[in-house]
Amino acid sequence: MAEESAIAKSELILGGQKSGKSRRAELLARSWLDRSPAHRAVLIATAQPWDEEMRERIARHQEDRAARVPGMRMVEEPLRLAQALARHTQPQTLVVVDCLTLWLTNWLMPAEKSNEKEPVALDPHAQAALLLRAIESAAGPVVLVGNEIGLGVIPLGRETRAFVDALGRLNQDVARVCQRVTFMAAGLPLTLKGTP
Repeated sequence: MAEESAIAKSELILGGQKSGKSRRAELLARSWLDRSPAHRAVLIATAQPWDEEMRERIARHQEDRAARVPGMRMVEEPLRLAQALARHTQPQTLVVVDCLTLWLTNWLMPAEKSNEKEPVALDPHAQAALLLRAIESAAGPVVLVGNEIGLGVIPLGRETRAFVDALGRLNQDVARVCQRVTFMAAGLPLTLKGTP
């Protein structure tokens, strides 16, 4: 399909749960790898195995991804996303970030105290600003996956509403710096910004 073969310098893929976001990112990575033997693909995974269900979900995603895109290398980075992107970006390397929603969750609602050895700026706004700069200065293509969770009812609870607001702002900021923005629904891509 033409949608999957076009590679933008940077693309934000948004959608609801099980909308096809990660699958689109994988198709873009596979297309990138198929174009040249010199091409590489790296997935920066932000999920953390908080509980047994999450561990099983992560293992299933890893297994499925390995079958669909066997040449893509994976690194885990739940917090230092901008630094990981800067470390892995190269002209011949496509970097997939999956996902921004879990990354923001790790900052705003950590499941447990971080065991980071180096000091980390704990301000999520500062981390988001670093991420935006990393996307803009990336040497190779970047594909970022995130959830659009603001389409439903207004959530109960102050913390939940604050998270929905923060994710909405993050999505807007990342969309502003990305060359292409794609919204996924029922496995179908809708281009919101840029060309398909």
